[in-house]
Amino acid sequence: EPGKGVSGIVDGLAVCVGNAAFLHHQGVHADLPADGASHHRARGHGVVLIGAAGRCVGLIAFADPVRPSAAAAVHTLLAGGTRLILATGDHENTAQAVAYPLGITEVQAGALPAEKFALIQRLRNEGRTVAFCGDGINDAPALAAADVGVAMGTGTDVAISSAGVTLVKPDLRGVVTARGLSRATVRTIRQNLFLAFVYNLAAVPVAAGVLVPLGGGLISPIWAAAAMSLSSVSVIANSLRLR
Repeated sequence: EPGKGVSGIVDGLAVCVGNAAFLHHQGVHADLPADGASHHRARGHGVVLIGAAGRCVGLIAFADPVRPSAAAAVHTLLAGGTRLILATGDHENTAQAVAYPLGITEVQAGALPAEKFALIQRLRNEGRTVAFCGDGINDAPALAAADVGVAMGTGTDVAISSAGVTLVKPDLRGVVTARGLSRATVRTIRQNLFLAFVYNLAAVPVAAGVLVPLGGGLISPIWAAAAMSLSSVSVIANSLRLR
């Protein structure tokens, strides 16, 4: 069950692996190792429980350390006025243990795929432009719903196909780079439109003979062609500044 867990038959025994709510739903109501789970979650570990024959028989703790580059990326985005929200299917304690050191104050933990999707829709309905970064199957609906979906190249194929941008390296600083490049691209497009408009506003009347009544002459086709080429060169040269 997406975002909850998996169940099956192992050697004739009903076994389920997932979060506490999933185990309860599967009929496991006793011996949940709350203390052991809390210990791992406080250290930022993901925890899944294992149930068999109506009781919890163990847990698995996943250590998923925060990449050193993540802190720098988060700091840069926050400094630029970006609102950051950590939306994760992990337990609240695990999510907070990861978010707090990074400086992220908004956390939506225990989020199912549909809840991540609903979060994106709510933010967009508030008039916000939303970028969502994810790498898992559970992130695919939110990646598709966001204005800009950003997938990690090391993520699942479903996530990559749902996103509009894929980072080749699993480095969140790529989000900062992509945002800076996109802003620079839009700025350059506007500059090019301005250059072309002003250039043609001045050159077209001259080519049409507006200077003739004032004692000026007509521009020869050769010079007119050269002038048009110069217009294109100026736009291309301005675009090359993006490099």
